Amino acid sequence: MVRRLLTLLVALTAVLTAVRADTDTRQQIFSPRFKTLKVQNIDLFDAPPVIRIGSQDRIEITFDEIGEDNSWLEWRLIHCNADWQPSALVESEYIDGFNANKIEDFAYSTATFVHYVNYRIEIPDERCGILRSGNYLLQVYDPQEPDDVLLQARFQVSENMAEVAGTMTSRTDHGFNDEWQQLGLAVTVDLQDGSNPYGDYRVEVSQNIDSKTRMIPMPGRVNGNVLIYGHIPQLIFPAGNEYLRFESVSNRFAGMKVDSLHYEGTNFHVWLKPDVPRARREYEYDRTQHGRYMVREYNATDSNIGADYITVHFRLDTDEIPGGEVYVDGEMTDGLFTDRNRMTYSDAEGAYLLQMPLKQGAYNYRYKLKTPDGNVRDLDGNKWETGNQYVVRVWKRSPGERADRLVGMDIIQ
Repeated sequence: MVRRLLTLLVALTAVLTAVRADTDTRQQIFSPRFKTLKVQNIDLFDAPPVIRIGSQDRIEITFDEIGEDNSWLEWRLIHCNADWQPSALVESEYIDGFNANKIEDFAYSTATFVHYVNYRIEIPDERCGILRSGNYLLQVYDPQEPDDVLLQARFQVSENMAEVAGTMTSRTDHGFNDEWQQLGLAVTVDLQDGSNPYGDYRVEVSQNIDSKTRMIPMPGRVNGNVLIYGHIPQLIFPAGNEYLRFESVSNRFAGMKVDSLHYEGTNFHVWLKPDVPRARREYEYDRTQHGRYMVREYNATDSNIGADYITVHFRLDTDEIPGGEVYVDGEMTDGLFTDRNRMTYSDAEGAYLLQMPLKQGAYNYRYKLKTPDGNVRDLDGNKWETGNQYVVRVWKRSPGERADRLVGMDIIQ
């Protein structure tokens, strides 16, 4: 018993130290040894990583460590409020079990030019159950240096107690069939517990995989147990354009949108067919995965260990854009804008170029322009016909509660 208490105390101290040392709670990889962080509901690829509390839902987190040997790693969970800052709950209030768990599910890559170790975490499991709804930040670390976070992943747990109904239309308060899409929401909740519909509930909305969300603090009106959100400025979104996509699932043949591929030095390089900005072009329909990617090698029994690492060459044919930086964006970048996905303009080529190491698979991507004031916009314009996926989350926090509760989630598309 004493040993168990000491173990729990050490784990709690490590969590608090990590939170204080790293206030950036965005999903990301901190150590260059690790690649391809993927978080998803095991049964729902084309949806955000959300599970229902008390159900059989499972979150799967996978990532790779480049090299020949595995490391002995551990993970822990931090409960966060709606703004992704750590909540005031202690571990025993949101976890049933231990919060310093070894990663024992790993395997070595097979028949690949780039050698790596693939790690897999499934939550909840027999060691760690989830007691509370909300945002969860999973941190991976070396147990010898628990305050040095190697990577962190986000997922959410819903109580599934609020029912969301909604519409998406191009007939907006900004115009009709133009550059915008507008949502109207009706959220059914239980108000018999005396909760305040205008003070206890908030609705959060995001578009596709964008980690930047919009929070609506109160409904426009209430009809019985239904919270009505209509003609609210925060529910008008730029429509964007369909994601571009490519597939590189084999080193033997060129996949979709691949112009050429061949081996160079230590791995295969893949050149994509050149892109051009689509803002002034007519809308072209394409069914995509709303920005997501899927690891895949066409001949592998398990693509997690059979897919190779390739260098993908992106090319955007356009004049140089003064005062702005161009990035390739998609789930594979975790919504970050770093040197890894920033393009470089070549005067000789008359194009923006980027070489990005990726794992073989099917990828969605877009080109983004970041201006000096920090604003980011799509280079492909806004087409009202675009097939976007809107994720609606319903948060509740009554007076006296010490953490936000995620009471419902649904998708509108």
